[in-house]
Amino acid sequence: MGKRFDFDFDAIESYVASHARLFVSLVIGIIVLVGLVALTVFFVAVRGAEQTMVPDIRGKDLTEALLELQVKELYPRIQLRYSQTSQDKGTILEQEPAGGTIVKAGRRIRLVVSQGVIMDRVEDYVGRDLDEVRMDLQALFASAVQPLLSLKEPFMYEFSSEPPGTILQQNPLPGADISGPTALEFVVSRGPENTMIKIPDLVGLPVADALEQLRQNGVAFTFTIRNIRPGESPETIVYQNPTGQSVVESNVRLALVASTPLTLETGEVFDLFSYTLPENPYPLAVRLEAVLPSGERRRIASVDHPGGEFSVPYRLPVGSVLILSMVNREMHRETVQYPASDTMPYEQF
Repeated sequence: MGKRFDFDFDAIESYVASHARLFVSLVIGIIVLVGLVALTVFFVAVRGAEQTMVPDIRGKDLTEALLELQVKELYPRIQLRYSQTSQDKGTILEQEPAGGTIVKAGRRIRLVVSQGVIMDRVEDYVGRDLDEVRMDLQALFASAVQPLLSLKEPFMYEFSSEPPGTILQQNPLPGADISGPTALEFVVSRGPENTMIKIPDLVGLPVADALEQLRQNGVAFTFTIRNIRPGESPETIVYQNPTGQSVVESNVRLALVASTPLTLETGEVFDLFSYTLPENPYPLAVRLEAVLPSGERRRIASVDHPGGEFSVPYRLPVGSVLILSMVNREMHRETVQYPASDTMPYEQF
C-alpha cells in the first residue's frame, strides 16, 4: 500500500506564529518594490522623449526629406498640392514646424508636397466661347496665388461667320507643354461684318417686358425717362428710335423713352440708372441687380450689351444698393437716394 500523508495543522500554525515578523516584512517589501517600479515608470513617462531640432527640408526631394526626418526620430504628415512648375513635382513646398524649431522626438511634421502642375499641356480652345473659357480658367485656378494659365489682353478681333466671342486662333497651340505660368493669346470672332437685325416693337410695353425683349433680340439700347402724359400708361415705353420692325445694322443703338409712374409709395424712387461700360467688340452679358434694405435681391435687367452708355429705369426703395456686373465681374455699385433736385418727385400714398 502507498504511503499516507497527513498534515499537522497545529504544527503549521505554530510555525507561522513563530515567524510572523518575517511574513509581515516580506509583504511590506513587496509593496515597496511595486511602488518603486510604478514611480520609475511614471517619471519616465512624464519626462517623455528626447528633444530634437526640426531640419529645414523645403525644396528637397520627398525621399531625401523622409530620411532626414527618420534620423531625427520625427514622423511626416503629408499633404499634396499642385504647384506652378512641373519641376517641383515630388519636392517639399512647405513644412510645419519650420526648420530649426526644437521639438520632442516622435513629433509629426506637416509636409506639403508638390504633385506637379494641374495640367501639363495646353488644351484646344478654338471654337469655344471666350467668356466660357475665361470662367473655366478662373474656376480651375481660383485658389492659386499665380494661375498657371492666364489670358493675354487685349485680344485680337476679326470679322467671321462664327458667332461673336468664338475663339478662332490660339497661341500656344493645342498640345504644347506647360512648364510654368503661361499667357494664352486668342484671336476672337466679332461676328459677320455688316450684319442686319430687325428692331422689335417695344412701344406700349412695360419697362420690364421691354428689357426681356431686348435680352432675347440682343439689341443695344439707351433709356431716358419723362413725366407721364395724358393717355399714356405709367412705366411703359412711349417712344423708340428706330421704330419697331425696322431692319438696321447690328451696331445701331435703340433709343427708348419710358414714362414715369403716377404715384410712388412712401420712401420709393423712380429714376434712371446710368453708367458707362468699357467698349467691347461684341455684346457681353451685363446684369443690373438691386439689394433692397430688407436684404431681398431683385434683378432689374439682364442683357447682352456691347459697352458704352448703359441706362435702365428703376423703381426701388431709398437705401437700396444697385450692383452692375459684366460677365460676372462687378463694375459699379451705388445707393439709391432721392434725386437732389426734388426730394419728393411724385405723389406719395
